[in-house]
Amino acid sequence: MEPLVYQYDAPFMLECGVSLPQLKIAYHTYGEYAPGKKVAWVCHALTANSDATDWWKGLIGEGYLINPNDYFIVCANIIGSCYGSTGPLSAEIVSTSIGFEQFPTVTIRDMVQAHILLRQHLGIAEIDLLLGGSMGGYQALEWAIFEPTVIKKMFLIATSPSESAWGVAVHTAQRLAIEADCTWNEPTPNAGAKGLKAARAIGMLTYRNYGIFQEKQTDEDPEKIDNFKASSYINYQGDKLVKRFNAYSYWLLTKSMDSHHLARKRGGDLIATLQSIQIPTFIIGVNSDILCPLDEQRFMEQHMPQATLVAIDSVYGHDGFIIESVQISAHLKNWLTKQA
Repeated sequence: MEPLVYQYDAPFMLECGVSLPQLKIAYHTYGEYAPGKKVAWVCHALTANSDATDWWKGLIGEGYLINPNDYFIVCANIIGSCYGSTGPLSAEIVSTSIGFEQFPTVTIRDMVQAHILLRQHLGIAEIDLLLGGSMGGYQALEWAIFEPTVIKKMFLIATSPSESAWGVAVHTAQRLAIEADCTWNEPTPNAGAKGLKAARAIGMLTYRNYGIFQEKQTDEDPEKIDNFKASSYINYQGDKLVKRFNAYSYWLLTKSMDSHHLARKRGGDLIATLQSIQIPTFIIGVNSDILCPLDEQRFMEQHMPQATLVAIDSVYGHDGFIIESVQISAHLKNWLTKQA
């Protein structure tokens, strides 16, 4: 299903001080919106798109917990991405002085301001459930601060209130891989493709973990000296991302994650900022997640007045937030029932 596109025909000021001449927001909706029907808004992660039923299978869509019979569901592609919203390769941008490598810095707060514009355009006054995993959780947390009376309940998974030094280091290594590509910064859509493949390889080491690689990618033949399963898997994952994503967007969006800190320009006190979020919030952490470990979710539960945390078992590490849909649905359903 192709996304809808909202055209905002006015300058859009980014937090960095640069103004985009206009803004396009690609988005999907599921179900019919009517006064009184509950709204569920899904915020997506780094390389996902606005079709939440495609990448969050088992949780979003017909027959699942968050379904269009019970909710009017919205998911918007973040600005800076390459799936229809304004970004480095957008047709209305590449012909200007801010196309390709010149595209300005985007923050999580910029993404949320774009979500708010779309919410207003759609005539949605209240979001019953705001959902976000990983980078999507960054957006949900910022939105809860921007519009505390609009968001009624929030679900967060495998996410944190500020980017860790570990996360910044991972993203920096990924950007170094992209920058090492001799085609990087060329004004073409395919610039940095080999670097993007390497960046994805680095990412896969943090999305999964030692245990799952040992279980799924160990070669049975002890005599092998080349062409290992783990190598093939990493190459496959890198090639797959290169076919569907773009190095300029990847570089830009990892930067946006680095600047994520709820207390930035809000006094600097992260605990006090979390304590200000009064929205009932259900948090899930994945016990094998090495990218955004359980300590991050425990910290939120400790300091958010109406937060509940559940830790789930999964061998899939950070990727458990999109793979373990059965566990996630069961826990979220139980929490939503208690909130009714």
